[in-house]
Amino acid sequence: MPNQAQLAAAQQKICTQYGSAFAPLRPDDTVAIALDSIGLQPIAGRREVKLSHDPNEITWFIYCGEYLDDDDFFSPVHVSHLAEMLPEVLPYLALSEGFGFIIDHDGYEDVWCFIAD
Repeated sequence: MPNQAQLAAAQQKICTQYGSAFAPLRPDDTVAIALDSIGLQPIAGRREVKLSHDPNEITWFIYCGEYLDDDDFFSPVHVSHLAEMLPEVLPYLALSEGFGFIIDHDGYEDVWCFIAD
């Protein structure tokens, strides 16, 4: 598991590579994770644009395998727990709002911006 400096460097590298502003989360921020999907492939994440000024609004939605449109598909999780649950997503979580990613255990990586500048 990388230390905070190593993680920040990895996050900055990904943001620079894909043209994103560096927008890291705090350990006590909350993301939405499809807990029942952990262990499936690929891993996908999407950072939605904030709809309010609420600092606790969840913007990251992460799932593994296929997306399901179920009301209870996602559960709130603090970022601090991701190092144990899904550490491979941590380098991507500084991508700014409007970015998404797909990765897998075979080294596949796709990162994109889904909103216009």
